[in-house]
Amino acid sequence: MAGSTIKDSHEEWEVRRTEIPFRGKKTSMRTDEVVMPDGSVASRDYQVHPGSVAVLALDDEGRVIVIRQYRHPVREKLWEIPAGRLDVPGENPLHAAQRELYEEAHVKAEDWRVLTDVYTTPGGCDEAVRIFLARDLSEAEGERFEVEDEEADMELARVPVDDLVRGVLAGDLHNNCLVVGVLALVAAERGDGVDALRPAEAPWPARPFEA
Repeated sequence: MAGSTIKDSHEEWEVRRTEIPFRGKKTSMRTDEVVMPDGSVASRDYQVHPGSVAVLALDDEGRVIVIRQYRHPVREKLWEIPAGRLDVPGENPLHAAQRELYEEAHVKAEDWRVLTDVYTTPGGCDEAVRIFLARDLSEAEGERFEVEDEEADMELARVPVDDLVRGVLAGDLHNNCLVVGVLALVAAERGDGVDALRPAEAPWPARPFEA
């Protein structure tokens, strides 16, 4: 794949003081006093998140596995692709993605590639998400994973890529991983092809891991 002419770069401004005013079950809030380029100090509040993985699972008929799940903060049921948090610091994201695909769709895949890496809301949260493309799908063996809470009400479907693209552009689909994943897949297919995507174990500076 040809190299990009524009690239994000790591930079870390001085932090004079840090507070954690809230610690939740899954995430926490942090307040940093950050030194600005002119020497002034400004307060920045943001959510601290362990990171996530998402899986765009594409079957042989060109359909994507999607789930419909209630999301309380936005008071909507959203169509999404399978996704979940990195439960352990340094966890291999591929292993986490394989787990999420099994738990949410009871499916396994033989071909895995990195579709794209994103920060969901970098102005207010440090969550980094790696979105995988999974192909060569088959039903997983064994018992289905027992779900609870919002997941107990999940719906599962397989939807053609073109239908998802239309839904995204019409403003009918809003989940960020679904939107980014579907559009990235179309871009890859129209560009160098999905076989030119990064390997599943490609480095991820935002969330370093051991292979």
